[in-house]
Amino acid sequence: MTSSYPQLALHVAGQWLPRASGGERPVINPATGEVLGLLPLAGPAELNAAAEAAERGFKQWRHTLAQERYAIVRRTADLLRERTRTIAEVLTLEQGKPLSESLREVGLCADILDFQAEEAKRLYGRIVPPRVPGILSQSVIRQPIGPVAAFTPWNFPANLPSRKLGSSLAAGCSVVIKPAEETPATCMLIVQAFLDAGVPPEAINMVCGDPAQVSELLIAHPAIQKASLTGSVAVGKLLGRQCAERVKRFTGELGGHAPVIVCPDADLPFALKNSLAAKFRNAGQVCASPIRFYVHRSLYADWAERFSAAARALRLGSGLDPATQMGPLSHARRLDDMERFVSDALDQGSELLCGGHRVPGPGFFFEPTVLAHAPDTALVQQQEPFGPIAVLQPYDELDEAIARANALPYGLGAYAFTRDLHTAHRLGQEIEA
Repeated sequence: MTSSYPQLALHVAGQWLPRASGGERPVINPATGEVLGLLPLAGPAELNAAAEAAERGFKQWRHTLAQERYAIVRRTADLLRERTRTIAEVLTLEQGKPLSESLREVGLCADILDFQAEEAKRLYGRIVPPRVPGILSQSVIRQPIGPVAAFTPWNFPANLPSRKLGSSLAAGCSVVIKPAEETPATCMLIVQAFLDAGVPPEAINMVCGDPAQVSELLIAHPAIQKASLTGSVAVGKLLGRQCAERVKRFTGELGGHAPVIVCPDADLPFALKNSLAAKFRNAGQVCASPIRFYVHRSLYADWAERFSAAARALRLGSGLDPATQMGPLSHARRLDDMERFVSDALDQGSELLCGGHRVPGPGFFFEPTVLAHAPDTALVQQQEPFGPIAVLQPYDELDEAIARANALPYGLGAYAFTRDLHTAHRLGQEIEA
């Protein structure tokens, strides 16, 4: 176990559990392939205990005053700021992104909690005009729904748990959170900050385990009233069906396949700099990461040359090295996926401008990759690669670029570069994102 990496545990019914009935699994440093620690996995016993604890915790937490919930969530934000460096280093160890990105992520968590804390004081009700004046009086009071099951992925292991925990707790709900098994320690440190700030121990529970078993058991448990997922479309559909069968509320923030439109009047250096940063931050493992770059034909050749050169020049390495510009992929499965996307695109006639291969040696590194002229039938044009792959395509008319940008059902995010206000307004209105 790495000395700066904490002992892994689950938080169930007010206790940290270093062992659980579901066994254990290693957590791997993606930059080296080394084992950081062993994660206990919850079985049915711990999952039921967590849901039951959340039910008890809810009965206590729901009666706290809004001002008290505000103060506790704000105190959590302050603790995250005090502990930023420690949390960020653990995040980089288990997830791989450069430390500079991890530091920004933890800082953003605190800012998000500041906002959510303020919202705790704004859960306003309303008066509804009665249909029968003088006899009926109608009012709407917003009440916390109950214990929430929250599921978060490995790409932003501080940001996403903080968002779900902060919003649920600010509203008066208790939580059972299941972070990704690849990045549990970051969530542990976030949970500990909430506990240290004053959240009742049973109002916040953290479990890891077999994802299918955890989601099925928690959603089926009568104590759980709502589920929230940030994850893939496939998992979102599965959890959505499980909630629908039990008439429980579900919120999903799922995958994306973001387009970029570079107009002929774009500030090219500005567009290149920001596109490169957006594409390769977190090694492209971002649901709103740009993938399809539609560049006006008058700029295309220059863009392709300069974008590929900049991608090729990115320095890969351990996220703890200050010189690193892009870290590894978060786990070994991602390498196989990247090779599959690239191979399929090349088989269908795409041109490889740079990258396209895993990096030899330890860790899960894949070269920043730029493809040109990938047909719409290529997997990378149809599915979210969730990695450092960009696809370039020229266009002639803006109508064509907008139509192609809207061709996929993943309208999570989009990017566009133009100096013309009318064009910017049109893009904002017509791009489905």
